[in-house]
Amino acid sequence: MDTRYSNHPEDSKKYDTTNLRKHYLQEKIFSPDEINLTYSHVDRIILGGAMPVKENLSLTAATELRADYFLQRREMGIINVGGSGTVVLDGKEYILDKYECLYIGMGTKEITFVSSDNKNPAKFYINCVPATKTYPTVKITKDNAVIVNLGSQDNMNKRTIYKFIHPEVCESCQLSMGVTMLHNGSGWNSMPCHTHERRMEVYFYFDLPEDQRVFHLMGQPQETRHIVLANEQAIISPSWSIHSGIGTSNYTFIWGMCGENQDFDDMDHIATKDLK
Repeated sequence: MDTRYSNHPEDSKKYDTTNLRKHYLQEKIFSPDEINLTYSHVDRIILGGAMPVKENLSLTAATELRADYFLQRREMGIINVGGSGTVVLDGKEYILDKYECLYIGMGTKEITFVSSDNKNPAKFYINCVPATKTYPTVKITKDNAVIVNLGSQDNMNKRTIYKFIHPEVCESCQLSMGVTMLHNGSGWNSMPCHTHERRMEVYFYFDLPEDQRVFHLMGQPQETRHIVLANEQAIISPSWSIHSGIGTSNYTFIWGMCGENQDFDDMDHIATKDLK
């Protein structure tokens, strides 16, 4: 498990491209028959992916957790972005097709990832955060998600948001998670942009052609930076940072949030004209 420490915004102002990528970007989410995870000290979120191909993959407690099992003191959200697969929780199977989500409550001991077809393997994207109470495990599809349509073609930000792990859909301690799909001809996400001091966020970009890129904007509103992301890469966004992006084509991304507030609209909005 890779570990990333928290960074002060004053320090981040001094980072060059290499250091920005070192501290905030997770370049490799999926590797065949591996579980790749990053532990961020920003609200202690764990992000990463499991890609079973020829083998089933079991999630065991890393030494960084000092726990008997991975979800002893944590909850987890999983969204499949690949072929059909199964997540086995303490012997119970949950089949996840692409764009389907699974919320897993604290206390689940055994977690195994399985692909239905090794020629089209599942890709299980993971967000995991500290928890203080056990809530029921729930499978969530696009049909029972909260769906919101935002933006316009004129502003190149027409998009559909699927709120999966959200108070209107299922209970969780602090984890919120969902998918945003940009429509053809749109490239901007989360613009006009915002921050939210009461929670951090991670963006995972996918469904992006291999020869295309997303220019992800971060930093304080008056001191912005950008990081260039390829398909299936993730970026850590501290509470003080904006999190917005423009792609060279349309794409899809998963947003995951944790902190002290699950209110989706708890944002400190920033007018585009005020960005620097």
